[in-house]
Amino acid sequence: MSTITVPQYLNLQEDCSALRQAFRGIGCDEKKVISILGHRTQAQRLAIADAYQRQFGENLSKRLKSELHSNLERAVLLWMMNAADRDAVLLRDSTSGLGTKDTALIGIVCTRTPSQLYIIKQAYYNLYHRTLEHAIDADTSGNYRKLLLEIVKGNRSESLGVDRQLALADAHALYKAGEGRWGTNEDTFIHILATRSAAHLTTVSQYYLQTFGHSLEKAIKKETSGHFEDALLAVVQSTCYPAKFFAQELYRSMKGLGTDNSSLIRVVTTRAEIDMHYIKAEFANMYNKTLEHMIAGDTSGNYRQFLLTLVGGA
Repeated sequence: MSTITVPQYLNLQEDCSALRQAFRGIGCDEKKVISILGHRTQAQRLAIADAYQRQFGENLSKRLKSELHSNLERAVLLWMMNAADRDAVLLRDSTSGLGTKDTALIGIVCTRTPSQLYIIKQAYYNLYHRTLEHAIDADTSGNYRKLLLEIVKGNRSESLGVDRQLALADAHALYKAGEGRWGTNEDTFIHILATRSAAHLTTVSQYYLQTFGHSLEKAIKKETSGHFEDALLAVVQSTCYPAKFFAQELYRSMKGLGTDNSSLIRVVTTRAEIDMHYIKAEFANMYNKTLEHMIAGDTSGNYRQFLLTLVGGA
């Protein structure tokens, strides 16, 4: 459920003129930009960008890039993209430069549906003339790489139906591949978690708890490590209880000293129009504070205002 509030009456030409006016003079009227773009749906934002180009002969995103700065610039530019392009850009950022930003890589690849991944792969190739598979292969290794590449193939079923006998068999197979043997058969974990439907994995997780007395996540933590462990956990958690998973991501981005603004921006801009309402409720339940309160305490200025607008706190 989205947290974006939209005015009852909208006029494309008025939005374009107001944005044009916000760019005039010394400095940008960032509050005006936020008041417009932060209260428009993706379809409306794309329509505004198209109308602005036709009306003023100027690319709106390029103008925003020249007018805004730092975290606000990054957040607004991502917000102006369609969902697939946004994910493609975030994935490119996660695998470019020195080192791999694994939190972002895992946070996208391991949480998107096969249908979404198909469109994301197309967007990635159109933007960078390189396959997403090639980027992952070049920047990761071992079982972590094998898992991500298997997920990106998009072979996971999206059926809502569940074969309960197969789900129980998978729960036993995962136990035998991990806790029920000396050493871990990682290939079994990769095959089941990368190819089974979300509904099926939810049932597997339930059977694992009922049969072996503790959660599948606990078994994964015991039997695996590093980024491979993080990716397996992301698959299970984002499948079984997505609101909790993203609430945890948001909390981790702001807890302690400093703020992981990249993760904060990624989760807010990608989830605001999908399930942020549920993420906020889970966040408050888990941490005894509102998401808005934590964002307000960890950010400042118009960047803070924009994030609060997207999560329905302003």
